Amino acid sequence: MKSYDFIVIGSGVAGLTFALRAAEHGRVAIITKRASADTNTAWAQGGVASVTGEDDSFELHVQDTLEAGAGLCDEEAVRTIVSEGPARIRELLALGVHFDEHETPDGSGTTELSLGREGGHSRRRILHARDTTGREIERALLDAVTTHANIAVLERHMAVDLITSAKLGYAAENRCLGVYVLNEDTGEVETFRTLRLVLATGGCGKVYLYTTNPNVATGDGVAMAWRAGATVANMEFIQFHPTCLFHPDARSFLVTEAVRGEGGILRNARGESFMERYHPLASLAPRDIVARAIDAEMKRSGDKCVFLDITHQPAEFLRERFPHIYETCLRYGIDMTRQPIPVVPAAHYQCGGVRTDLDGATNIAGLYAVGEVACTGLHGANRLASNSLLEGLVIAHRACDASLRREPAKGKFFQAYELPEWKSGNAADIDELVVVYHNWDEIRRLMWDYVGIVRTDKRLQRAAARLRNLQAEVQEFYWNFRITTDLLELRNLVTVAALIVDGALTRKESRGLHYTLDYPQLDDSHGRRDTLLRRY
Repeated sequence: MKSYDFIVIGSGVAGLTFALRAAEHGRVAIITKRASADTNTAWAQGGVASVTGEDDSFELHVQDTLEAGAGLCDEEAVRTIVSEGPARIRELLALGVHFDEHETPDGSGTTELSLGREGGHSRRRILHARDTTGREIERALLDAVTTHANIAVLERHMAVDLITSAKLGYAAENRCLGVYVLNEDTGEVETFRTLRLVLATGGCGKVYLYTTNPNVATGDGVAMAWRAGATVANMEFIQFHPTCLFHPDARSFLVTEAVRGEGGILRNARGESFMERYHPLASLAPRDIVARAIDAEMKRSGDKCVFLDITHQPAEFLRERFPHIYETCLRYGIDMTRQPIPVVPAAHYQCGGVRTDLDGATNIAGLYAVGEVACTGLHGANRLASNSLLEGLVIAHRACDASLRREPAKGKFFQAYELPEWKSGNAADIDELVVVYHNWDEIRRLMWDYVGIVRTDKRLQRAAARLRNLQAEVQEFYWNFRITTDLLELRNLVTVAALIVDGALTRKESRGLHYTLDYPQLDDSHGRRDTLLRRY
């Protein structure tokens, strides 16, 4: 059995930020199921939103966030995260993150941070590192983490399930005591003990057939927390990014919203700009509106994609501002300086998640959730572009401080709870992997066809019925065979898919990212209402 003062599951911006701060107070283990840099953070192109420009203010950022969130944001959460953002940005700069800069217009030769604008923002406030901002932040944080004497980074280790006092039958409060972890190299399940466990596992984009997310985004944290009895909120709100590159060999490549922020125009196959018909901000409208507009245009015309046109901007500017997108598109035969980029919506961001307070604390003592896996109330029914990295930075910082205040000393507390080692019993090796892979594909296609951008109760009920059968099949595999990473991800994927469907069936209105033809109007008769789901 391994014991740490803090255990962090996940190695994106939120998990690494927590680990760095926690390492000043004790030993930290970071558990990550692939390589450390295989995270949603590393794939983030656009940037991090924070009030920086002289023409900007906290109030403007707050109002932009509230408007994008379609009446479901927690205003206290929004104000806290927005106001604490600049301090976290200064910490990133101190760690060596290189955000883009430009010379000041006064001709003095000094430089200042370059600020981009994205959909839903009334000011330029997006700090970026060209079009690979997440990768630059991940690099700097990993450099600091891997050289810290108090932090152990355990790659190719996948969390299986949380260990809680309730599961062990103790009568006291439900407290997280540790986690079972699959060592992918040995195939053995190890027991990790802690009084401060942090879920920083990112989102669940791989639950859909088409997504901008990396393969690691299988909803592991939400599924584990749900099984342990944590409250899960607003899982029906899955953000579809409007502009994923439409190409048979590049199904997961995101074309950042910053392209529209720099003047990109969405056009249909006839070359017509169409967003003016859907929103006053046209191509800079919030993502939920843009994604539905594209979906409507494609259904109306029968076309397989629309086009993002930024050819009116100078070619040198595009190559300098968007080098990663330019080079990737060119590799697929598309020169964005001369021709529009074919794009389609794809699953992108999970706005709901494990319900937490502003300190990242869940309803299970000792269990915290930070980043995309959590639901703090910041995003409401639709995330404002580039607010996600900001949230991860701020809440990770607050969660570390809160965990030091709230959790007891480990000595006597550990003695009060005996943790059993993992037992595989007589489980055999899986001899029918084809079944696992078939179920994986079926879940993703089912979610894409029945639980997509536009929904109906009939389609949702069909999805729910099939998912119940799939859950039973997956559970049978889980209990009868030795666990593998593939099986664990499938188990988590089907759990999260069911939570999304249950949330969508519960909400009898259209709001933000949840749009249903059966209830096309907003329902404000009950005030702000979150969809809360809990196993027991």
